[in-house]
Amino acid sequence: MQARSKLLVTHAFPADLTPRLDAAYQVVRWDRTQASWQAGVAGAAAILCTPADRLDAAKIAALPASVRAIGTYSVGYEHIDIAAAAARGIAVVNTPGVLSAATAEFTILLILAAARRASEAERILRAGKWPGWSPAGVMGTQVSGKRLGIFGMGRIGQVLARMAGGLAMTVHYRNRAPLSADQAQGAVWHADDTAFLAQCDFLALCAPANTQTRHWLNEQRLALLPRGAIVVNTSRGSLVDDDALIAALRSGHIAGAGLDVFPHEPDVPAGYLALENVVLTPHIASATRETRLAMGNLVLDGIDAVLAGERPANLVAA
Repeated sequence: MQARSKLLVTHAFPADLTPRLDAAYQVVRWDRTQASWQAGVAGAAAILCTPADRLDAAKIAALPASVRAIGTYSVGYEHIDIAAAAARGIAVVNTPGVLSAATAEFTILLILAAARRASEAERILRAGKWPGWSPAGVMGTQVSGKRLGIFGMGRIGQVLARMAGGLAMTVHYRNRAPLSADQAQGAVWHADDTAFLAQCDFLALCAPANTQTRHWLNEQRLALLPRGAIVVNTSRGSLVDDDALIAALRSGHIAGAGLDVFPHEPDVPAGYLALENVVLTPHIASATRETRLAMGNLVLDGIDAVLAGERPANLVAA
């Protein structure tokens, strides 16, 4: 019987993955201490990590020669130094495609919740401060028939555009290049930020995190949005200049926001916590049982392929 390869896992993963993990690997779980990390990577063939685990150049350089693969339980991989991994001959795999529907669904949820002030209304109710029905009570903004701008029309953005069509929203998008007619589904491409942002009653951030998108939504771009616009972010916290968005929310230029991601998780910028016109959720856009299981199976497929000497379909290129 062939010995199972050692796999270091950095978090508790969904219980549905346990049978596969235990059958295929000698699983070692990291307890967040340095000693546990050193013991875990010693002799390990692969590491299964998450976006909460930073694997920078120094950490990758210190890995033993036995490590051949790093699998991240996410689409994004900015927490891993891909070039450093490539220099060591370590393959990196991720989970593209399988979380698009869940994330797009949650983006729609945040659009609706922010527009209709759902979190604020629930807080009023739970605090026993609801005086009863009123013609002017907790009035929000209607979503149907409005203009949705999508920054980053990749897999998630395209699914979001289809879902927004069910709300009779007109979709505009900002990409480096226009999509094919089949991919765009009638959405309008904009080649520059000024023209794009002027069309956004709602702005959904769906772009990856990189040096080009860092603080893309800054004070200048926020000013280009129509007064009363609503901003939703289910991508990465680094896309937003938080100080600028907080100021725009306080002034009323931005009517509301729905935020599922933050730049230094699990910390949340304190300015958001004091605002009633922000819906805050703890990075759960992909958190459905179906999606999280699919993510786990996909990343394990990639690790399996690397250790078998094959090229995985979900290989991240340096």
